[in-house]
Amino acid sequence: MLDHIELAVADIARARAFYDRALAAIGVDVVMSVGSGAQIALGYGSEGRPYFWVVQGPPLTGHLHVAFTAKDRATVDAFHAAAMAAGGRDNGPPGLRPQYHANYYGAFVFDPDGHNIEAVCHTPA
Repeated sequence: MLDHIELAVADIARARAFYDRALAAIGVDVVMSVGSGAQIALGYGSEGRPYFWVVQGPPLTGHLHVAFTAKDRATVDAFHAAAMAAGGRDNGPPGLRPQYHANYYGAFVFDPDGHNIEAVCHTPA
């Protein structure tokens, strides 16, 4: 079972501007922060529990893919719209991905550092 993940970003302020808007659409926001200034670690989560940490750090070699569960397809659509408005780059608009399974409805966006961030719903329409 996954408890949390930490993602290093090149510019914490730029990353926060993106993630605050993109993740709010799926009910995820900053529930904890540690440190200050450029050395802050932002803990995004829900119900008071941080599970997605964003920290300023050296760039990764390669890019990370993170998928967030969305409660329904409309929430996937809202995530994609919010992420695009926050400066994300499209990596797959909202839609069914039957190659994964019949009800896999997801949307993919590159964040400002090039990481592939997804929202996905697995329930039927």
